[in-house]
Amino acid sequence: MESAQRNVVLVHPQIHWNTGNIGRTCLAVGAALHLIKPLGFSLESSQVKRAGLDYWHNVDVALWENFETLVRARNIDESQICLFTKNGGLPHWEIPQAKRLFLVFGSETGGLPEQILEKYPKRTFYIPMSGAVRSLNLSTAAAIGLYESLRGLVKGRGISTPQSQEAQK
Repeated sequence: MESAQRNVVLVHPQIHWNTGNIGRTCLAVGAALHLIKPLGFSLESSQVKRAGLDYWHNVDVALWENFETLVRARNIDESQICLFTKNGGLPHWEIPQAKRLFLVFGSETGGLPEQILEKYPKRTFYIPMSGAVRSLNLSTAAAIGLYESLRGLVKGRGISTPQSQEAQK
């Protein structure tokens, strides 16, 4: 399979550290980061840049007024949308191995807006958890979803691993 295009979408993110960490993870795998307004912080915040370390200026980040504007502007087909919610219909390991995906996560405090969930009810995924916690940290959930979406495609993405680096020597 040709290299996959991955996009992480954060709908109304509230915590700058999470967004910075997610941006760094996106950069690590060549994914784009899309932020849906309103944000709970300024993108010019030193905390966002600090969480993204010195990589933030290299992150492919876009800011959108709302989710539907992103869907129309990027011509996103419903089959390319993966909504992450604790009440999702499918486990995260059922994410399709499609060439182009948009992994969508809600805010830390409110999750995904109901109107998005209602529009794409068959595109919801969850990350299994014990009953000991209510939810995972947003940056952790985004990393799990992003890397799971790349399972089996890593070789074609040009992402190096310690094993592939050793093999090149």
